[in-house]
Amino acid sequence: MSVTIDTVRDALRGVIDPNLNKDFISAKLIKNIQVDGGDVSFELELSYPGKSQLDGLRKAAIAAVRAQVPGVENVSVNATIKIQTHAVQRGLKPMPNVKNIIAVASGKGGVGKSTTAVNLALALVAEGARVGMLDADIYGPSQPTMLGITGRPQSDDGQVIDPMEGHGVQAMSIGFLIDEDTPMVWRGPMVTSALEQLLKQTNWKDLDYLIVDMPPGTGDIQLTLSQKVPVTGAVIVTTPQDIALLDARKGLKMFEKVGVPILGLVENMAIHVCTNCGHQEHIFGDGGGQKMAKDYNINYLGGLPLDMRIRVQADSGKPTVVADPDGDLAKTYKEIARKVAIRIAEQSKDMSLKFPSIVVQNT
Repeated sequence: MSVTIDTVRDALRGVIDPNLNKDFISAKLIKNIQVDGGDVSFELELSYPGKSQLDGLRKAAIAAVRAQVPGVENVSVNATIKIQTHAVQRGLKPMPNVKNIIAVASGKGGVGKSTTAVNLALALVAEGARVGMLDADIYGPSQPTMLGITGRPQSDDGQVIDPMEGHGVQAMSIGFLIDEDTPMVWRGPMVTSALEQLLKQTNWKDLDYLIVDMPPGTGDIQLTLSQKVPVTGAVIVTTPQDIALLDARKGLKMFEKVGVPILGLVENMAIHVCTNCGHQEHIFGDGGGQKMAKDYNINYLGGLPLDMRIRVQADSGKPTVVADPDGDLAKTYKEIARKVAIRIAEQSKDMSLKFPSIVVQNT
């Protein structure tokens, strides 16, 4: 019995990507199958950043073809990651050099939104993506501190600014442009204008994802940003506390109103484990985020504990994902980031560049 492309394809239908919960063929992970006698080669292409997953998926594919296709002698698999540009709100187009923009938002302050945003960015970098961070909190910029970045950004032409960089993340924040103790006493229109400039006049370099750390709340600034920034999807951060969930619902509704898909919800400070005795306690309530996700039929991306390590590491300029990359907390952040990226990969791709411009002329 000779080896054929169909027999190879049939073997790969039995291999499941546990991140997608789909087999390799229906998930369209396999490209360019080649058969030459007993030699088989193909490409395994992930549509989400999964650097830590590639080797295991590649080995599973090779094992399946060897075991199920008689006559196979050698199997060669080239495993890669290819992030696509996805659609944004109606009337807007994706930015040049930025494939996907992810807004990380909360209805209120104090729920750990910025800490979650920076760790998600670092988790995506760890999984092989090119990532940027826009600190959209003009009144309380925190990303310079969390990313351990000091100094001022440079501009070669006086028109666009080169982003700063920390731990492999390209970053821009008003915090880079002002003194640390300078208060921002700007009204809403000035803030919105400044944020648009920071977004569009930064020389982002071929980003797969730009994380926007949104200012807390659902007022005019947040609504204007969500209308003007071409967002691929939003992540809502909340604590289980009832009052935080009330405001998180407002944030969710705001994005729905302007046509931004909700990628899912992160429940921060879900449980506290005493560092001395190990006692577990739900200080801010139990299961509120999970219930909200179920009520609104959105993805529950995961829960994070109220853990002193997260705060200490972020304050030191080395957030959890880089401070302890193999630890339990970093693992949770990476799982959440992977779920966000997969949710984006499942959305409609941006087709604006596929269609030619139609020009009507009198002839």
